[in-house]
Order: sequence, then structure tokens, then C-alpha cells
Amino acid sequence: MAARDLSALFLDITEQPLPSAARGLAVSGVPVFPVAPRAKVPLIRNGRGFRDATTDLGQVEAWWRRFPHANIGIPTGAASGLVVVDVDVHGTNGYDALNRADQAGLVAGWKFLVRSPTGGLHLYYPAADEMEQRSWQAGNAGIDFRGDGGYIVAPPSLRVIDGATVPYRITEVGTDPAHPLDAGRLRRFLEPPRPPRRFPPRLRGQGRTDPQKLANWLGGERTDRNRKLFWASCVLAEEGVPYRDALDAMLTVEQPDFGSREITRTVTSGYKRIDGTPAPAGETRASHPVPARDAAPEQRLAPARGLG
Repeated sequence: MAARDLSALFLDITEQPLPSAARGLAVSGVPVFPVAPRAKVPLIRNGRGFRDATTDLGQVEAWWRRFPHANIGIPTGAASGLVVVDVDVHGTNGYDALNRADQAGLVAGWKFLVRSPTGGLHLYYPAADEMEQRSWQAGNAGIDFRGDGGYIVAPPSLRVIDGATVPYRITEVGTDPAHPLDAGRLRRFLEPPRPPRRFPPRLRGQGRTDPQKLANWLGGERTDRNRKLFWASCVLAEEGVPYRDALDAMLTVEQPDFGSREITRTVTSGYKRIDGTPAPAGETRASHPVPARDAAPEQRLAPARGLG
């Protein structure tokens, strides 16, 4: 799939009605699925979200007959042959980090750029054929990577922003040959490895990677238990302790005011923070509030140097 002329494909559909655009993508071998009108969440109830994406024309046409105003979702990674760098402008202005990454030569090779309705930017790349690149978030930098296990809302989808209907639109087509992105290198640039964690004095030299010893220590604490549990979870993740072993140990310190649901959320959040491991089926992750929209429209709308 990576060999297709992706920019020509998307330019061809960008001015079409949503049902025609969805069909055009499917005909070209790009799997699609319906997203709620004017929104970003998968539409099919009781479905599997982006995992329902297909190139089957009968299914695609049936979806958009039923939901003619549905936005278009595309699974990223090997499923579509596309990966996307998603530059956000909510709270943290991701263009600042994008400019630094561009100057470091880490975001070259994009095929085309899409301006999102909120003023962010999507950089589309061909997926790497020889390796899986999982989706990740670098929230402090304002940049996400949409790869295997993720999806993107594609042109000509629409959003309502401040009462106005605004499309996802292509703003530029690359003139240099497109090539896959080194997503791991970009992530390390955006989120450099942190210095080693300091262990509480009582734990030094006591088998710091033993999840039960950490759990026993936590069980003796009476303040800031959630923060300490998050710290312990990050330590175990960094040391390569399996997620299930860590969770089973931490659940042994469950108390009436420190229940299994809170413990599970915090352990999962700690592991996801370190290695991006997704929560196992049926388990929840800690939620993260969405910061307020950036109040400087001239910064939100200014494309990165060399990228707009």
C-alpha cells in the first residue's frame, strides 16, 4: 500500500461528498469506517471502532447510505499503509515541538499535510513495511503519533468549531520523495529518557523490582497513596516487571478507601506512561482531562517553518 500515490488519492476525494469520498478510498484499497457526524468518535454501536474498517464496497456503501453525514475514519499503520503525526493546539502548542523536530531532521518524508478544523496539523507518511510502529502520545509536546492500533479522521470530514462548520483540508503536498517516519526516534526526541528514580530509604537494596515488596511498602503508607502507587508502577514498568505481576501484587493492599478500581487505573496509567503498554481487555485506564483550547489563534493557525 505504501507505494500508492497517496496525495493524488486524497486530493481527488477532498472536494467530494462524504459518501463518495468514503467509497473512493475503499476502491483504492484504503479501509474506512464511519465516524459520528461533525465528531471524531466511531459511529457504529456495539462495533469494534476502527477495527470495523473495511474496503468492502457493499459494507461501505451501506454505512454511508444509513449515515450520509458520517465523517470518515481510517485505521493507521499496517491496516491502511498510512501513519500520521498529529500536531495539537489544545493547551500545549504542538507547533513549537514540531519546529524543533523539523530542525533536527526528524519529520522529513511526509507526503501531504492536512489542517485539522481546530488549527492543528496532520502529517501523512507511508507506513514502514518491515516493522510495526504503535500509536503513542507525547502530551507535554502537543504531538501524537497515529500508527498501528490507532486511527485518524480524514478529509473531507467536517467539525463544528465555534458554531462554524470547518473541514479537514489538504494544505500542501510534499515535493520530496515520501518515506516512512522513524516514530521511535521522534518520540525519544520529544520525551527524552528521565533520570533514574530515587527509591525511598526503606527500599534501597531490598529487591527494588519485587512487586510484592513494593506493595508491602505501599500498604504501610497512609498519605499520598495514589501518587506513591503511580511511582511504584513506573518503577516496575521501567525494570521490566510484567504488568499482570505488578497489578496482582498491588491489589493485595486494597482497602475500603483505596479500592481495586483505583489501584487498577493507577497501575495501568503508570505502565502506559513508561512503555505505552495498552490496558488488557476489560480494564480501565486513568483518564486525563483535556486542557482548555489555546487562546492565541495566530499561533494555532501558523504552520511550522518549512511545513506549511
